[in-house]
Amino acid sequence: MSNSDYQHYYVPAQSQWPIVGAVALFFIASGAGLTVMQHNSEGGNGHYLLFTGIAILLFMLVGWFRNVISESQSGLYSKQMDQSFRQGMSWFIFSEVMFFLAFFGALFYARVFSVPWLGGGSNNAMTNEVLWPTFEAIWPLLTTPGGEVTQAMEWKGLPLVNTLVLLISSVTIHFAHQALEQDKRGQVKLFMGLTIALGISFLALQVEEYMHAYHELGLTLQSGIYGNTFFMLTGFHGMHVTLGTILLTVVWLRIFNGHLNSKQHFAFQAAAWYWHFVDVVWLCLFVFVYVL
Repeated sequence: MSNSDYQHYYVPAQSQWPIVGAVALFFIASGAGLTVMQHNSEGGNGHYLLFTGIAILLFMLVGWFRNVISESQSGLYSKQMDQSFRQGMSWFIFSEVMFFLAFFGALFYARVFSVPWLGGGSNNAMTNEVLWPTFEAIWPLLTTPGGEVTQAMEWKGLPLVNTLVLLISSVTIHFAHQALEQDKRGQVKLFMGLTIALGISFLALQVEEYMHAYHELGLTLQSGIYGNTFFMLTGFHGMHVTLGTILLTVVWLRIFNGHLNSKQHFAFQAAAWYWHFVDVVWLCLFVFVYVL
């Protein structure tokens, strides 16, 4: 890298968007927690906090994306800045991998250690007799300590359809990437539009799956460790699919505005990396949460 690249390294001005995003996440976390706690009560205000947080987050995304796009289109970014973006996106995805590994680790610990111990395995017969004498060490746990019985979510049906939807979306985003590298903008628009439509379809099917779980299976967040891990893993994955769909939509609109080309298109690459990451997480989730 030449000295001129270092001399022209662009240092953005101080931005208010990180603190705005932090405030949004605080409202979302607080509102989501209160909404779950107040699910069966009247007069709760948790959902107001949740919707306020989502509104602030959308406002932050619009403002931050607008600033970054404006800087990029103004030619302020150098090769070194491009490297910084690549490193930043790589570390962000790595942090997301660690995030999901923590939840998969909790699922693994519950299934491999906690359930057998509670059932009297590994010389823990006294634990079983004292804590839950009638407990059966099987997975999924369909009976809670309070005696409530639920049903497990089958891997066939909506989960399998959603898996196919995301697998197809990985193919369409790959074709879009190939088309962009060849400057075939019509194909880029088509395949990106298909990918976004598939992402929205996945989210719609997941909402239908949750309604089926709550109303027909009796599977809720209060359904013991099985319900907790099921909704935490699938719910957080759904949030990531939502974010990935937003990123793809922003890039898609930029393509329509004449932005990005075969030489400079890291914005597209970053969104595609993230989308492939979301797809891989779902495949792991489908196997370990639904099938096994």
